[in-house]
Amino acid sequence: MSNLMKTVAIAGAVTAALAAQTTTASAAGQVKCYGVSLAGENDCKAGAGTTCAGSSTVDYQGNAWKLVDEGTCASMDLPGDRMGSLEELDRDLPG
Repeated sequence: MSNLMKTVAIAGAVTAALAAQTTTASAAGQVKCYGVSLAGENDCKAGAGTTCAGSSTVDYQGNAWKLVDEGTCASMDLPGDRMGSLEELDRDLPG
């Protein structure tokens, strides 16, 4: 394979990888909604010192998020006076 073909192949692979990485949830019409997932069912982030998906330990944990359809986060039906948020919340954190 010529150097030009190798360069084109590598550039194509890099472009594809970057495109896949930058295709965010918002591009798919979804947003990160904090405080709406059940324990162990978050999509990612559950506070400092945790890993990622499935690492929340409290229902509706305020610093754990789940992907939801854009425009539905704050209007989701949650128990009590809870509401989802597009930013981290300081409620329902693990003790």
